[in-house]
Amino acid sequence: MSTPTAAPGRRPATVRVARWSATHPWRAIGMWLAFVIACIAIGQVAGLHEMSDLDGTVGQSGHAARMIHGANLESPDEEDVLISSRGGPLDVATAQRAATDVSTALGKLPSVTGVAAPVRSKDGTALLVAATLKKNTDDAGPLMDATAAVQKQYPRLRVEESGSVSMNQAVNDQVGSDLGAAATFSMPVTIVILLIAFGAIVAAGVPVLLALSAVGSATGLSSLVSHFIPDSGSTSSMILLMGMAVGVDYSLFYVKRARAERHRGHTHLDAIEIAAETSGHSVLVSGVAVIAAMLGMFFARYAVFSSLAAGSIIVVAVAVLGSLTVLPAVLVKLGRRIDRPRVPVLWRWSMSDREPRLWPALLRPALNRPGRTLVVSVLVMGALALPALSLHLQSDTLASLPNSIAEKHTAERVNAAFPNETSSHDIVVQAPAAESAAVRTHLDALTRTLDGNGLFVPGSGELRTSTDQTVHVLTIATPHDPESAAARQSLAELRDTLVPTAVHGLHGADWAVGGDTAESVDLDRHLGDAIPWVIGFVIVLTLLIMGWVFRSVVLALTTAAVNLLSAAAAFGVLTLVFQHTWAEGLLDFKSSGGIVNWIPLFTFAVLFGLSMDYHVFVVSHIREAAAQGLSTREAVRAGITRSAGTVTSAALVMVSVFTIFAALHMVEMKEMGLTLAAAVLLDALVVRVILLPSLMILLGRWNWWPGRLPGLTSVLGERHGSVDLGAGVEQPHLRHADIG
Repeated sequence: MSTPTAAPGRRPATVRVARWSATHPWRAIGMWLAFVIACIAIGQVAGLHEMSDLDGTVGQSGHAARMIHGANLESPDEEDVLISSRGGPLDVATAQRAATDVSTALGKLPSVTGVAAPVRSKDGTALLVAATLKKNTDDAGPLMDATAAVQKQYPRLRVEESGSVSMNQAVNDQVGSDLGAAATFSMPVTIVILLIAFGAIVAAGVPVLLALSAVGSATGLSSLVSHFIPDSGSTSSMILLMGMAVGVDYSLFYVKRARAERHRGHTHLDAIEIAAETSGHSVLVSGVAVIAAMLGMFFARYAVFSSLAAGSIIVVAVAVLGSLTVLPAVLVKLGRRIDRPRVPVLWRWSMSDREPRLWPALLRPALNRPGRTLVVSVLVMGALALPALSLHLQSDTLASLPNSIAEKHTAERVNAAFPNETSSHDIVVQAPAAESAAVRTHLDALTRTLDGNGLFVPGSGELRTSTDQTVHVLTIATPHDPESAAARQSLAELRDTLVPTAVHGLHGADWAVGGDTAESVDLDRHLGDAIPWVIGFVIVLTLLIMGWVFRSVVLALTTAAVNLLSAAAAFGVLTLVFQHTWAEGLLDFKSSGGIVNWIPLFTFAVLFGLSMDYHVFVVSHIREAAAQGLSTREAVRAGITRSAGTVTSAALVMVSVFTIFAALHMVEMKEMGLTLAAAVLLDALVVRVILLPSLMILLGRWNWWPGRLPGLTSVLGERHGSVDLGAGVEQPHLRHADIG
């Protein structure tokens, strides 16, 4: 290897940071550990500020909820205890004794303000005991314990409890259990994939440790941010999901390149600087692209999305920071020990200099017949995307909850025995106190009108008035499931004709219709209206980022096009699986005929950002080869072949993590996990290996328009010698003192 004869020009920031870290390793490692500890400590001190029920409301139902809250007229939470037979006719006398015992046990609890008299179902098969709870009761444990104690006394009866508090607690417990299982299973799977990629235990452990430190730091920082953007309750799950996915990938890109360069004869510092300018640059651009995609979620103007976006942005930023700062120091201190202990077979396989057979074979159609291959691949992806045209959004339903939640089955039995208790609408009217009597008169007339309408339960109208006589709430029950077409029709009639007619003539009156059905309808409409804004922002910002980084309008446009096609295909898979029943047994869920309303918008932002991981990495390799003078065809072949192993390993990590989420109990977790796994798999195997190469070969030199391909600069541009990178590409080399 020759010695440089000229001092290098000003190097990119990623190289300068890496060099400082590599030449001051203990200082860099100490600063990173201090940063991680400080973030965790800040989170502990700041505490977590959780989102209130009002924060998650939108539209007219949100307006109704705020008026009710401001007037202190919220209906108290209730817990229902159902007493029924385990088979055969109900023993009424025994059931009455059990109901008395339930009422006595619940009445003694400090969280219970009252217990209603037992009500018998119309068919005589069950008794219902309703307990009214104090405001802000969030622990159903004592109530469930009291019900369980009565159940033990009456083994021939079924004594069970369900309600908003116990259901929320059960769902949260299930989500917590699922996330624990995901973390438990994803870790060994990730390590196995990294062992295959590196063939050495230490090298496999470095990306995992860096990802875990990013997750821990981001979790602490998110607690501080929650005081500005309230935590949704799922933000920690998002941080874990994104942190493990991008944290491992970013480190994998960097470590793979640095280790490969060192094995080709470069010193540790040379290898790190080359990795910093190539993979480090890709990590930086990819991180910015993911953050840009997450910023798009703020355009939804939905508090839950804002919380998830904030958590994602924090963990991605921390993962990028760690990859560019502390990782070079770790690589220097480990030196050749990063290749220890070696896993014999995997080590020889990972370090083989022979060109792989699989990727050239997969690339052959694109290289030899790019036009035909492009048309076929677009048609295949388009066919996968077709089912997305029938995608139907809807809110979570009781039926969509997993069977592992016992309260779900209790609620279903309560609804079957007492159908009039299924759902209700809140009609809220706010007017000057002087109009109070007139408002009550108009609402009484409305109640009589609704009693003659089959969409509502006759005689169910309950009117509540605030102490200052300015807010009135009329609650009307409907005998329909909150998500049913009949319930939505009843809401439409109230909003479109019945309520406007009822309040006509009232001076200064403001009204709104809320309730469970209204919240679902408003959220569906709100998220549907937000889709063009989010998609538009993400695409435009991605175009700007790619155009600026690669100085190419054409490359920016092709990036947006292939990412959109990948996203559309993933949504097609989502629709095909979850809107139909054929996969219910395979994935252990019950189809509701629709997709949970927040999934498409959320997953679009995530997968559009994550797809940039591979795109930037692959295109950077292709551009690097093209800048060395290779033809477009040879540059595409060299760039994809050289990056294929790393991209495959990174994709397998993501797919494995997302697939584990698809195996969890909650249907929204399944939908999110499967969509992201399908998107990454299609992106890595179809888009980057078949579709993108075909398109770039057809475009030729136009790929870089209106810019040009300058000679590589900085570390890579000092042509004082070269070393073979593989696939026919020569890599420039600078000689530095070996500090490893």
